[in-house]
Parts: sequence; structure tokens; C-alpha cells
Amino acid sequence: MCRKLTACLLTIVFIFNLTACGTTKLKRFDASFLELFDTVTTITGYAKDKEEFTEYAQMIYNNLKEYHELYDIYNDYDGMNNIKTINDNAGVKPVKVDQRIIDLLIFAKKAYEFTHGKMNVAFGAVLSVWHDYRTRGVDDPVNAELPPMDLLKEKSGHTDINKLIINEEDSTVYLEDPEMSLDVGAVAKGYATEKVANIAYEDGFKSGSISVGGNVRTLDPKADSKEAWNIGIQNPDLESKDKYLYILNLENMSLVTSGVYERYYTVDGKQYHHIIDPDTLMPSDYFLSVSIVTKDSGMADALAKIINMPFDEGLKIIESLPDTDALWVFKNGDVKYSSHFESYIKK
Repeated sequence: MCRKLTACLLTIVFIFNLTACGTTKLKRFDASFLELFDTVTTITGYAKDKEEFTEYAQMIYNNLKEYHELYDIYNDYDGMNNIKTINDNAGVKPVKVDQRIIDLLIFAKKAYEFTHGKMNVAFGAVLSVWHDYRTRGVDDPVNAELPPMDLLKEKSGHTDINKLIINEEDSTVYLEDPEMSLDVGAVAKGYATEKVANIAYEDGFKSGSISVGGNVRTLDPKADSKEAWNIGIQNPDLESKDKYLYILNLENMSLVTSGVYERYYTVDGKQYHHIIDPDTLMPSDYFLSVSIVTKDSGMADALAKIINMPFDEGLKIIESLPDTDALWVFKNGDVKYSSHFESYIKK
């Protein structure tokens, strides 16, 4: 795994000069790197020179790397107890963990409530079955098959989030059910993006945008024009000539899209994507994608799981929250959005 940003950078690109207040000259740069959260991270922002921007990018990378390792469910790291450590000790003993894990899981429990159970980090037993079958199906398409419903139902009996025991005083986490496992993939990326964006802002990276695999967190407006950042919503119709459905104007806001078009495998000619409805235990069948705009990237990530519920139910949740809007793309291509979403669309 890369230890230095310079080994992981795909690009740091000088875009243009500008003159800010007084004689300070700023430049716009882009940087990208791989590996963290199994996706591409892109940073765009302004700094006085390449060296300063590289320092910001290095700082963002270092912090994201720490969150990535803490929230990893597949790998161990020397001297660190992470989510995998918790899973490995299910039904055995509480595990002492970093406060950043405690904070994530407390947030996840709250998210379970406001998403009506659609965002459940205790759903790992079911998701791991789908992950295994999907991986085998991608590797060997001829013999691809669906998980047996009997197996999925058996595993769903080990997804009770109330058996996730958090002891804040001792900084420990314990899974009471020995067959239970955590999967924080539905929220960890957005949560980490939000935390790291705040760290970067406090460290002086004011005018910028951070995208972690499409989980976008914008900061202050562009330093040259004072305009909001232009962020596109992916068109779920990948064969369309239009890459984006809409371009949004966002400043100090987050955009997260959950879509069924990214990861899937094919069984008997039918595609089965990676977003699993906790009620049916099968891939969600309501929408092609749901996009959330709100201030907090972790909240946006969690709310994107309303892709697993009917439109009216999801709309009610979104309309009940301040400074929060959503866009739904239906399976027939129709688009609907919440009451204030249109105000973000670039004219």
C-alpha cells in the first residue's frame, strides 16, 4: 500500500492564475489518487503554488488513509483495531477501538432510525453472501448464480443492530451475536469525506472540492470567480450521449448518488446490482439512482439509501430535514425531485 502521496498521485495539474485580494496570487490545481475506499479520490482547489497545494493533498490523503484503514472490513493493519477486528471478535469479547470508529457507529445507529432501517451497518452477514456470489459471478459468468433465499433468510437473522453494543466510556465495541458482522460500506466513505473535509478546511484549504468515488464535498466558492462549484449528477443511462443529468451549483454542500448501474453481475441474462434491500434481501428494484444534496457528506451517504424505499416514503423523509434535497431517477427514465432541489440546478 502506498505510504507517500507522490507514489499514488495520478495528476497534479496547474489550471490558471488569478489575483485575489491585495497582491496574493492563487492558482488552481487538481490532484487524484487511487486505492483508498477502493475508489478514486479527486481534489480540486486553490493555493498559492504547487508546493502548498501538494501539502494540502498530502494532508487529505493521510487522513483519508487513516479512516480507510479504521473502517476496513477485509484487512488487518499492524497495531490497529478496526471494523474487521470487531467482526473477528463477534460473540467473543468487546474490542477497544479508536474514537473515530465509535463516532461512526453512533452515527450509523442514528441513521438506521431516520432511514427506517434501510441503512443498517449490522447487515454484513447478508451482504457478505451477495458479495461472494457476485464476485464468483463476475469471475465465472457462465456459472453465475443467485444466493439461495434460504441462506439469505438465515443470515438476515443475524442483522439486529441492537446487538451492536457500544461502550463509550471504555471505547469498546461488541457484537453480541457471534454470526453477526458489520459492513459500513453504505456510510463510511461519505462519513470519512465529511470529517476530512472539515480537517482540511481548518488547516487552510478553504476554496476547494473533494470527491471520494463520487461522494462530493464542496468547500468555499471558487477563489477567482466567487462562484459555486459545478458538480454533475451521473446519468444512469451509460449509453446516453449526455454524461450528466444535471450540473449543480454547490458551495459548502455535499452531493452523493447511489445508483444501480455501477456494480452488478449477470445471471441467466438478467443483471443483479449491489444495492440490497434489507426487506426483500434482493437487489433494490425501485429506482436507477437517487442523489442527495445536503451539508454533511455522511448524512448524504446515509440518506442515499432511500433508494431502497418507495418514492413517497423517501420524499417524506427528505422534506422533513432542513437543507436537504433529493433527485430520483425511475426505472423508466422519469425524474422527480424534492421541493427545493431545482434551486441547485445550473441554469
